[in-house]
Amino acid sequence: MHAASSEDSHSSSTLRPAIMAESAKRFGKRVIGYPEEKIPVVSSKDWIKNLSKDPKGDAIDYVKRLFPIFGWITRYNLGWLTGDVIAGVTVGIVLVPQSMSYAQIATLPPQYGLYSAFIGVLIYCLFATSKDVSIGPVAVMSLTVSQVLKYVNDRHPNEWPSPQIATTLSFICGFIVLGIGLLRLGWIVEFIPAPAVAGFMTGSAINIASGQVPGLMGISGFDTRASTYLVIINTLKGLPRTTKDAAFGLTGLFALYAIRIVCDKLAVRFPRRARLFFFISVLRNGFVIIVLTLASWLYCRHRVNSKGKYPIKILQTVPRGFQHVRSPHIDPSLLSALAPKLPVATIILLLEHISISKSFGRINNYKIDPNQELIAIGVTNTIGSVFGAYPATGSFSRSALKSKSGVRTPAGGIFSAIVVVVALYGLTPAFFWIPSAGLSAVIIHAVADLVTKPPQAFSFWRISPLDTAPHPHRPPARHFLGRTRIHEPQSPDVSREVFVPLRSNNVVNPQVLVEPPPPGVVIYRFEESTLYPNCSHMNRVLVDYVKEHTRRGKDMSQIKLSDRAWNDPGPPRGAKSESEENLAKPLLRAIVLDFSTVSQIDTTAVQALIDTRNEIERWTDHPVEFHFATLLSPWIRRALVAGGFGTSRGASASPLEIAPVVPYRDGYEAPHSIRHRDHAHVDIEAVDVDADNDRDTKEQGSDASDHDDAFGPRIGASEALLQVSTPFFHIDLSAAVRAAERALARHAEGLHSVSTASSPDGELDDRDIKSKSLRDTTKYPEDSEPDSALGQARPDRDAPVKSILHWSKIKQRKGVTDAQKSALYGKTNRDIVVAVRAGGSASPEQNIALANTLKKARADGVPKANIEAALAKAAGGKDKGDQLVIYEAMAHGSVGVMVARFATVGFMFQRQGCVRVALQKGEDYNERMEKLIDVALAAEAEDFEEQTSTDEAGVVEMEFLCPPQSLTKLTKAITEEPMPGVELLSSEQIYAPAEKTEVEDEALESKIGELVGELEETDDILRVWTTLDA
Repeated sequence: MHAASSEDSHSSSTLRPAIMAESAKRFGKRVIGYPEEKIPVVSSKDWIKNLSKDPKGDAIDYVKRLFPIFGWITRYNLGWLTGDVIAGVTVGIVLVPQSMSYAQIATLPPQYGLYSAFIGVLIYCLFATSKDVSIGPVAVMSLTVSQVLKYVNDRHPNEWPSPQIATTLSFICGFIVLGIGLLRLGWIVEFIPAPAVAGFMTGSAINIASGQVPGLMGISGFDTRASTYLVIINTLKGLPRTTKDAAFGLTGLFALYAIRIVCDKLAVRFPRRARLFFFISVLRNGFVIIVLTLASWLYCRHRVNSKGKYPIKILQTVPRGFQHVRSPHIDPSLLSALAPKLPVATIILLLEHISISKSFGRINNYKIDPNQELIAIGVTNTIGSVFGAYPATGSFSRSALKSKSGVRTPAGGIFSAIVVVVALYGLTPAFFWIPSAGLSAVIIHAVADLVTKPPQAFSFWRISPLDTAPHPHRPPARHFLGRTRIHEPQSPDVSREVFVPLRSNNVVNPQVLVEPPPPGVVIYRFEESTLYPNCSHMNRVLVDYVKEHTRRGKDMSQIKLSDRAWNDPGPPRGAKSESEENLAKPLLRAIVLDFSTVSQIDTTAVQALIDTRNEIERWTDHPVEFHFATLLSPWIRRALVAGGFGTSRGASASPLEIAPVVPYRDGYEAPHSIRHRDHAHVDIEAVDVDADNDRDTKEQGSDASDHDDAFGPRIGASEALLQVSTPFFHIDLSAAVRAAERALARHAEGLHSVSTASSPDGELDDRDIKSKSLRDTTKYPEDSEPDSALGQARPDRDAPVKSILHWSKIKQRKGVTDAQKSALYGKTNRDIVVAVRAGGSASPEQNIALANTLKKARADGVPKANIEAALAKAAGGKDKGDQLVIYEAMAHGSVGVMVARFATVGFMFQRQGCVRVALQKGEDYNERMEKLIDVALAAEAEDFEEQTSTDEAGVVEMEFLCPPQSLTKLTKAITEEPMPGVELLSSEQIYAPAEKTEVEDEALESKIGELVGELEETDDILRVWTTLDA
């Protein structure tokens, strides 16, 4: 009894504090008016759990991510080595003169530029997530260093030497950036929008160029680090004091531009030697410096005066090797003096690098880790201070050169470092005679490319005329949605569908069943505007979700190691087969983005959407439809259209960049940038509005005015609510999801038919949409380039033909002469192709439908060689047909014709611009002909041919072919250039045969000609093209 009572007293003493705490808690709730009933809400404990579900695993992954080199160095091979050596040596040859030139901007001795160049390219490869970026001295950072040196020396004259200030700045800035990266605070860079970066680079380039003009002309006597306008004024005042240095500087500057222009023109005229001209162009800095150095030596070696001065300014002594290697000594007084300038220097250090690495990752199809890139430049600058280096970051020009030279891994920087070491130990005696004016010419030539050009500024304006600076945003809330139905309490039969998050968020009743979207469709909702601070987070979340839940389009199990990217490790050892995991997931066909809460979007956010689309389509290996729901803001619509969204344009015409932050030079253009698309520029402020109004006017006739009231024209009951020119913009989420489901159904059926009765939203459209320009509205397979889906009209007997018929000759095949066996083999071939397309794999072990087809083919006695040929064709014929195509036509007598063909002939043609001109014979005929050809080639003509020569009339007709996007340029060049006797006959886009077909049977050739003639005589036929070599 005593023991029991003691236990009771012990338990009561244990419970007493808990009861008192609960009582105090209830009392506090009554005081503040907190409701007594418990309402389930998300708790702080849930928030902490959501941060990391596996802390130990996350810690291990964190350490692994610090050294990306261990992820690819074990797979290094000879295929990668070749590309790295070529690119590394090429960049190194350019890096040596540039680094000495940029040291001149920083007002440091030239050897410090070489120190920064060596340590930058060497250390970066250990931590890099970008294979293209080249770290080293750059113009803008060098300008910042010179301003910091001036700031410190003005306040503390002669207290510290300039090299010590520069290396201390490198150590401190590197340490700060390293800390930002280690703490995973890379999202800070998202608060700097792309237009701001472009504007900053432009201003810096103008500042640098103006400061180098005095050195180019040999003018001295004033501070070139003063305000830009003062430098320009003092330079103009000092022109009468120009010295002999100008002869070297101006000659070098002229030579740099002349070599680039000539190489660009020769590359266009001789495409087969374009790569040779590219390397000659990019190595022009080295060529010019060598020639100027030789000229300087010849001129100065016997002209030194009694004071040891030469008639022109030269570098003179450059110490051999690494003369300033020492542990960094941080003077507290120097640190205090540098403190006001550290934020600016740090921002420039990380800003330029992240902009470059993102841009080249976008172009070359890989994704960088901003935090890891910050760690890389942080470590590079921290260790660089030991070698006497000043702050270094990514270079636009050298990174473009490295990418174009074919670099395969970040190890290319090692070979650039070897070139710098060779220069430091073997070429320093030659550096003595380098003229300073020549280095100024190199600097001016390099920074001129950093200035934003008008087309680039126009691209930003198309997105947002006033790209405002919004307040800082946290990463946006986002949800992947599912569907459920809600019923009216008073009317249970009345229901409607709503879209709610798939995962429980303590808002939706967890007992309610949420139906996920169909396999192959993703629904994604933003919960606030998408702007430059948060758009990168959106990109990452959506892409990661797609890669986790949908199938990869390309079978990577058969890809050779040397053909894989350096940052693609493949499946881990011992893991399940990559293809087995892949086949268990659905193919992605459509993504629905709910914009109901998006009230603003800017240039950087549109670029992030483009990045998202391109990365997802690279993953799926086929076009994915992007549907936008609840898109009512005309400004958001304008921005998305400028980014290539809203229409059914193919992936090949999609842009990679709205406009690069810094335009590329030396023949290196971002592929598929907006100004290089295959379609003509469209006025964003009037996209098809006039066309819509014209159609409305024609169809409504005189009754159109009856529908106008105080609120403008009234929309009829059968009209599309949104503009039909952008069929992927939808009025609400339900319409967008239905459109995505219809796309999924079309792909499931394997049909690519022309849309007829309804628009993508399902709204009726009783109008016949007639295109104002030549348009092939045939729905091509996914691999070709479909035109914009403008027409969503119901069929009509009087409607024009909806497609342009293409004729293709089927080559005769050698094989079995027996008709029954031939039919059997052909049917088996088609069945194998269908099975591969449906199952997504050419392996019978992974494709049950294909295995059954092969079993039946062997039972029918189909030879093994035929089966293997059919498999090879199915696996590799993605680009050349074997897909179902529907052709529609209207024959004579209003007879409708639909042809289902099991192959497309689109691959036999290529879209080209064609300009035909007539040239009068007579005096100076040969000179005028040569001038005409030169003008056409300079305007991007790719080929030309003499069509006819009418001796009686003395006229020669010439045909020039060019890329579609260059048609306007070529036409203007020919018509605006004053050339007597030249008459423009036609300018149009055509389907030119990729390879002409010769027909030996003259009777057959005549029949084909008659068929083409009859087709072109039909009113509904716009144009007919063939591959016939007639």
